[in-house]
Amino acid sequence: MKLDFKWSRLDDLSALELFEIIKARESVFVVEQKCAYQETDDMDLHSWHLCAFLNNELAAYVRVVDPGIKYEQPSIGRVLTLQKFRNLKIGRSLMNEAINFTEKKFPKMNIKIGAQVYLQNFYESLGFKTINDGYDEDGIPHIDMIRTSIINKQNNYKKR
Repeated sequence: MKLDFKWSRLDDLSALELFEIIKARESVFVVEQKCAYQETDDMDLHSWHLCAFLNNELAAYVRVVDPGIKYEQPSIGRVLTLQKFRNLKIGRSLMNEAINFTEKKFPKMNIKIGAQVYLQNFYESLGFKTINDGYDEDGIPHIDMIRTSIINKQNNYKKR
């Protein structure tokens, strides 16, 4: 299985690409998770959008919000795999691509996420650490997590 990744800013997306992203996000975050909220938001204007395609079909998506918009750090969010593709375990490849991109785009900066609690072990396996006790967001338990940048890890190690 070969995933094709495409990174775009909002202005660079075609109308059809944007339609597919919105349709996918609403399908997962509004319909499946039964959350009535404004799914598209102003952070989309300040984000990098990653589409993962399998056989030219949108299979997964994630956005990276620029630092200083949602959090002080860059943030990975709206992580989804469309239901049709979930048995393929695309999430790890998607997140690894998002982490690598974010670390290159924003070197020396940690990455912060607001994660659904049931995915805590998954994000921990990718190097994220929980930083709070949790909170309710749209009726779903969440926690904030941080992944320390490789450069910050090296600097902390040198200080010892």
